[in-house]
Amino acid sequence: MSDGRPTLRLTLYGRAYCHLCGDMARALAPLAEAYRAEVVEIDVDSDPGLERRYGERVPVLLGPDGEEICHYFLDVSALRSALERSAAPRGLG
Repeated sequence: MSDGRPTLRLTLYGRAYCHLCGDMARALAPLAEAYRAEVVEIDVDSDPGLERRYGERVPVLLGPDGEEICHYFLDVSALRSALERSAAPRGLG
């Protein structure tokens, strides 16, 4: 059942054979669940532009606003901060 809040979306750029990418995905899962965030995993090797952009600097986690939260290792504090900013009710203009 939905509570009316939009789904938060996190994007995790990585590659299939990267152990750090798997580590970050596993560490991210419980926090994503707690905040009801959807995690979209994208393999940088599937797109030459993404491969050029991220190269060996994976995994890279982008927050709901598209800003980079962290790379290589999950920064739990930065992730919580990004999720709480995005989940906070916005005032009516």
